[in-house]
Amino acid sequence: MDCIFCKIIEGSIPSKKAFENEHVLAFHDIEPAAPVHILIVPKKHIPTMNDVTAEDGALIAELFTVARALAKEHGIAESGYRLINNCNADGGQTCYHLHFHLLGGKKLGPLLQGHVS
Repeated sequence: MDCIFCKIIEGSIPSKKAFENEHVLAFHDIEPAAPVHILIVPKKHIPTMNDVTAEDGALIAELFTVARALAKEHGIAESGYRLINNCNADGGQTCYHLHFHLLGGKKLGPLLQGHVS
């Protein structure tokens, strides 16, 4: 398999880990878009959000639990943070292994240029 996240999970590509357990790995993004930018990935290879099944429900919940804990640990839970999942090409997905970006540590701008929320 030529999946960079699978290689990070197996340890053949190094990463700066923020969290790891039996099901989830979280690591700091090498090109951070915010002071806190952590990628949260399931160890099970799931290509996109479209490939998540009912059997993955507990795993998806665990990803969100890890995100919440990391936000608190990195001091961004109270001020606010963004949790992003990109799905397929038009959604901006570049690595086809399900993952979430945890971003925070500064006031984040609008999700899309020209959009005011």
